[in-house]
Parts: sequence; C-alpha cells; structure tokens
Amino acid sequence: MAVLQMNNNTSPNNIPVIRTLLNADYTSTHEAMLNTTLSRIENKKQGIITPNEIWVVEHNDVYTLGQAGKEEHILHRGNTPVIQTDRGGQVTWHGKGQLVLYWLIDLNEANWTVRDMVSHAEQSLEDILNSCLSRDSRGQSFYAKSRRDAPGVYIYNNEDLMLGKIASLGFKIKHGFSYHGIALNLTCDLAAFNAINPCGYAGMQMLKLEDFANLESTSDTGIFDLEVTKQLLSNIQQRLAGEIELRPSNN
Repeated sequence: MAVLQMNNNTSPNNIPVIRTLLNADYTSTHEAMLNTTLSRIENKKQGIITPNEIWVVEHNDVYTLGQAGKEEHILHRGNTPVIQTDRGGQVTWHGKGQLVLYWLIDLNEANWTVRDMVSHAEQSLEDILNSCLSRDSRGQSFYAKSRRDAPGVYIYNNEDLMLGKIASLGFKIKHGFSYHGIALNLTCDLAAFNAINPCGYAGMQMLKLEDFANLESTSDTGIFDLEVTKQLLSNIQQRLAGEIELRPSNN
C-alpha cells in the first residue's frame, strides 16, 4: 500500500486529516481503517477527541461483499479476489480508475445522524458531478441524482431516464464512529462489474464519469490528480466544517 501524502493536522475534529493511498491492498487498508477507528473510540472514552479522517484511495482489483452480502450476487469467479467485509450493502468492485473515499467520522462530534452522513455523501457527489457533466454530441444533457430506494448516485438524461449508477455507498458505524465510505467510477474498466450483480441489483448498468465529462490527468498519480477528485474532497471538508448544509430530500 503506497501512501502518497498525509496531512498531519491535529486541529479540531471538523478539519479532517487526509490520507492518500495508491495501489492499496484491500485487506491491509481495511485493517488499518478499523484499527484507527477502534483507537479513536478508546481515546474518546478517556476524553481525548481525535480529528476525523478522509482516506483517498485507489485499490488493487478486488470484489468485496458486505456484512450481509449474498454469494448469489457473484455471477462469475475469476482471478480477482473476493473478500467479505463489514460494511453495509451487497457486492461491489474496487480497482484502478475508481476513486474510493473512506469517511472516518465521529458522528456525534459532527452532530450528524447516520442518515445525515449518507445524505451528505450523496449530495457531495451530486454537487461535483453536476458541475462537470457535459452535453453529448447530440446535445443531450445529463444530471446526477441519488435514490432513497437504492443508495448511491445515478446518471439521468434530460428526459429523466435513469441511465445507470456511477457511485456507490457503504458505511459501517461502531460506537458512533463511521468507516468505509463511497466509490466513484472515474476511468475504470466497467467490464469488471459484469461478474457481479452490482450492489445486489441484477442488470444494474454501471457508468463512469469519463464517458460524460472531459477528464485529464498529467500526473503519474492518475485519478488523484483529477480536478473532480480535488473538488469532491473540498466539498466533503466544507460539509464537515458546517459550511455546506444538507438540502431537503427530493427522493
């Protein structure tokens, strides 16, 4: 697991530490994320408040099954590892070209409910996606929107037809602390999703942002250097600082 950078910020909890992990092994990343959360829980019991953290991750190829994930949603097994994990939700894929943001948040210190956190996650994705979605060659426009019946963010066209899912959510809450988070398909090979029922939905079409927006990176760090990545991280930081409020749900 290659660590590109770490912001050693130890100021109040609404200013998160940022960790960026390249070519991240899922098992060791999950173990580190869980251990960080357990340590924060113990510190809080002793009256020590630790800063929230956002982990910006690009994993090595892996399929993960949620805590109650069903094996039946894995349609074909190949060489890519399948790992059972402790987040919510069913099965998904992580790998190159997909941006994963893990939210290690003290919900009580943030004054968020679990529903607040999920809504902040979805709305942060909506904000950034809707700022960069472009028209296609035929002049058709697109927009991003969440669904209350199926967590995540989806792309719709200007006729309000849902085209597919572009971002997935899956969290775990332990003693008021969250971990796991969100995954946004940027430049990944969508064929990886053909081996599963994404998030437990048979026939769910998965999408990636590069098919709807101009994404360019001139850096060896790939997706970490994309403007959309920087803007999404900034949006989440502003939400933790209370600078962006939740919008009423329109689902």
